[in-house]
Amino acid sequence: MSTDTPPLPTVRRELLSRLAQPHHYDIAIVGGGATGLGVALDAAARGFSVVLVESDDFAKGTSSRSTKLVHGGVRYLAQGNITLVREALRERTTLLANAPHLAQPLPFVMPSYKVWEAPFYGIGLKIYDALAGKAGLGPTAFLSRRKTLENLPTLESRGLKGGVQYWDGQFDDARLALALARTAARQGALLVNYCVVTRLIHEDGRVTGLWVKDRETGHVHELHAGCVVNATGVWVDRLRLQDGQATGRDAKPMVAPSQGVHIVVDREFLPTDHALLIPKTADGRVLFAVPWLGKTILGTTDTPRRDLAREPLPFREEIDFILRESARYLSRAPGLADIKSIWVGLRPLVKPADDDAERTKSLSREHTVLVSKSGLVTVTGGKWTTYRAMAADVLEKCFAVGLMPARTGLQTEHLRLVGAQGSSVPISSAPGLHLYGSEAGAVQAMRGADKELGGGLSEAMVRFAARYEYARTVEDVLARRSRLLFLDAALARTLAPTVAALLQQENGIDAQLPSFLKLCEQYLTVPAPFE
Repeated sequence: MSTDTPPLPTVRRELLSRLAQPHHYDIAIVGGGATGLGVALDAAARGFSVVLVESDDFAKGTSSRSTKLVHGGVRYLAQGNITLVREALRERTTLLANAPHLAQPLPFVMPSYKVWEAPFYGIGLKIYDALAGKAGLGPTAFLSRRKTLENLPTLESRGLKGGVQYWDGQFDDARLALALARTAARQGALLVNYCVVTRLIHEDGRVTGLWVKDRETGHVHELHAGCVVNATGVWVDRLRLQDGQATGRDAKPMVAPSQGVHIVVDREFLPTDHALLIPKTADGRVLFAVPWLGKTILGTTDTPRRDLAREPLPFREEIDFILRESARYLSRAPGLADIKSIWVGLRPLVKPADDDAERTKSLSREHTVLVSKSGLVTVTGGKWTTYRAMAADVLEKCFAVGLMPARTGLQTEHLRLVGAQGSSVPISSAPGLHLYGSEAGAVQAMRGADKELGGGLSEAMVRFAARYEYARTVEDVLARRSRLLFLDAALARTLAPTVAALLQQENGIDAQLPSFLKLCEQYLTVPAPFE
């Protein structure tokens, strides 16, 4: 199906009306992040009847809080995991081709301050190029000291020997999730956000459906499906434990969450369209400084968490670590006062499964698909770059255990996403209409298109988000339809009342302004150090 056709309306009352109709779906998916949306698109493209419900907004969790990189995984190459790197490099190319308005090549520079660093890392990156083959985005190049500073003008020059440049990609994660949702809808899938699963339906010891509750009205809907997929990321154990209790079988937790913190500062701290990569910081972690939508992202951390908060808070030591390591490599180091936004994401790290009551298949070191005795399919782990491969693995598992009939149908490898036909502006530079691709004209043609609100956002974009992009709240618009909360939380706070008024006109419901203003404060607050 062409991606430059008129946008498909996402009128909620119509979506809920469809949800209320008696229907036996081929597959019901719980979770509207990268993995769940990928499964929905793949299944719909093969001609299956698909329903997906998300308890909050699409990509509210981990899938909007990545480092914004589409990458093959250089660190996995160092671990010798060639198979995983090949898969990720292949999927990187597919993603860039299917969503060129939302995912684009990005050059990375590794500076070298010791004589051995450039040849050591350069050789590894040449192997990275070789594994990519014709799918490579550009050749790895050894850089002189002068060229390194040209590419990274605010890099610390003292002791600099040179550098190595290689290529990966970057993207807008939340908008890519939205493009997946809207493309799946074009293929016939029914997707509803703000619809929480209250209980699994079991018949004769088998999962046969879901009870779901519309969070806006409180109405409860009964859904039946031949296959139920639990794709709720770090929260997958909630449904797994419920499934185990209902069937009298124990289900051990399979996820150990890890926290990643990112700091956003002005572009002046790294005024370039090249990313900085430090492969090994003082404590052995990786540090990125990535240009993104006119700002610079600094990160990330990797800290174990026990809780599963929807909006996890950063630890002060994580912020101090990022700023301290940035100061080692940037001639002008950002401080606490320079922070525009702090955001935190939880990554689902999968524990080894040893539950004899369930059949488990680890499809790679990155993601795991598990099918319980009752037939509940759970998928977790992985990363954005390989979402499409993960989706295919989930369906193949469903086919293998007889939950769905095997079917090929339309392949997602060559299915361009909504908006892909339009021209693109580099994602590293500035936010704006380029994120809509071929739909930019539809946005501009709407009432109020000439009224700019600030930060690359216009009145028409807000109205478009409500009419065609499932947006219900101020947060939906300012965190995920546009990315202002992640780029400049203070500016997002300033624009929030205007956005709320527009959403009230469009949707006729409370746009949740007070809760969003509180969230802005969280994204601007640096926690106090531990005593």
